[in-house]
Amino acid sequence: MEEKKSKSLIQYIRIWHRDIGFFVFGLVVVYALSGILLMYRNTDFMQKQVTMEKQLKPGLAVEDLAKELRMREIKITKTEGEIVSFENGYYNQTSGAAVVTVKELMFPFNKLTDFHKAISLKATHWFNLVFGALLLFMAISSLWMFKPGSKTHKRGLILAGAGILFTVLILLF
Repeated sequence: MEEKKSKSLIQYIRIWHRDIGFFVFGLVVVYALSGILLMYRNTDFMQKQVTMEKQLKPGLAVEDLAKELRMREIKITKTEGEIVSFENGYYNQTSGAAVVTVKELMFPFNKLTDFHKAISLKATHWFNLVFGALLLFMAISSLWMFKPGSKTHKRGLILAGAGILFTVLILLF
């Protein structure tokens, strides 16, 4: 009979790295596609126009109107009586009725981009939290893939440092 050899911590980390890596593969593909779509959010790529009607408080100031309509800024194009017109719609100051035309990504792409826009109040934030933790594990555990001190390990450390430096430079400029 052969005796079972106990596995070392490094062997367990390599096994976890492999298995989690296969799982993370699917997450990375979905997350990467949604990120690519978000880069083109200022274009009409994969978007459709949607007209929304909202009932707001009457007599809102322009800044408050933008906040209520969840728009960064509103540029008034003309005012006729109680109707205030802006680029994407209009607002009736007396009744509070607002009509806005916006561009939205088509289904299912609108759902994919929710991953990137997640805040702690949304359920999708759990995806980002788990995904971030798994990616952090993958990054750290990759340091145990090769024997410390070996040529490949040293090269990996240099590349990891270069990746960190590249990211810092991009953020600064």
